[in-house]
Amino acid sequence: MAGALGSLKILDFSRVLAGPLATMVLADLGAEVTKVERPGSGDDTRSWGPPWDEQGTATYFQSVNRNKGSVALDLASSAGLARARELAAGADVLVENFRPGVMDSLGLGFQEMNRLNPGLVYCSITGFGAGEEGATMPGYDLLVQALGGLMSITGEPEGEPEKVGVALVDVICGLFAAVGILAALRHRDAGGRGQRVEVDLLSCLLAALVNQGSAFTIAGQVAARMGNSHPSIAPYELLRAADGPLVVAVGNDRQFRSLVRVLGCPELAEQEEFAVNAARVANRSRLRVILEDRLASASAAEWVALLSEERVPAGEVNDIAGAFELANAIGLDPIVEVPREGGGSVRLTRNPIRLSQTPAAYRRAPPAMPAG
Repeated sequence: MAGALGSLKILDFSRVLAGPLATMVLADLGAEVTKVERPGSGDDTRSWGPPWDEQGTATYFQSVNRNKGSVALDLASSAGLARARELAAGADVLVENFRPGVMDSLGLGFQEMNRLNPGLVYCSITGFGAGEEGATMPGYDLLVQALGGLMSITGEPEGEPEKVGVALVDVICGLFAAVGILAALRHRDAGGRGQRVEVDLLSCLLAALVNQGSAFTIAGQVAARMGNSHPSIAPYELLRAADGPLVVAVGNDRQFRSLVRVLGCPELAEQEEFAVNAARVANRSRLRVILEDRLASASAAEWVALLSEERVPAGEVNDIAGAFELANAIGLDPIVEVPREGGGSVRLTRNPIRLSQTPAAYRRAPPAMPAG
């Protein structure tokens, strides 16, 4: 079955994570992606290990590069540039994440490519935009987590600022880039022209701050680290049972009434300081002490079972292996076998988008480093 994007040709100059993730999402949905790499070394993430697979390939590179072909082009040579222009002339989409100005200096910038191929959707991913000041700032995820406020709201109140345990800003930016590309293609296919799509890591992070961002833009409130608590909901946090922690995510008053009934203290739901969410937020510290005192009488697993029966959102804290085991147990099939050229396969995380008519397909493993 042809993928939803089966006629789409993408020329991918991007490296590391945000750009490669965007193009892999589109490749899973059928697009033909040609990855352009530096001769000899290729994408930076080819060397980002351990861990490595049994063939000595970095698992980081493989996480965002399946369903792609690859070509090694020396963009410092006239032959390499000529080949890049040839590929761009036949592409629907070009994706790049060089420092602002680099593609222009190579003769591969948007204006030149738009003259060469008026229907081309040209996606540029930067760290801090293409303005004079932002263009000089290096776009690394950790740096953006720090400068963009995410680290300031991650971690314990008395501890140091913490980064998220994965390059989340790159992931978010890659997904925004994919949406922008698809929107530009929709416009082009409806009779418009190709256009430039620009996304930057900082803007994507600020957009992803959602309620914490609007607390500042609307109410002028600057959020601080709260550990595992929520600024606007309670109890919505990590609580300790007899043998370890569990998460309780009470999102409304009904769930709170069910929670305290299961814990054997239904009277809490009638007390003024806990009856409604705003009151619980104001009295969260006292509430936490009461709840943890009750939870200390049984294990986290026992409480999760009892609370789940009453439709109170609760769960133990899985490690990554446990998370995949859960997804598998509830039928989400989180791992796919992607065939390698020459035989064998590599196990990768499934694309989470499910389409009833044109599902994602896993045609080829991430490419070996091309000769050149």
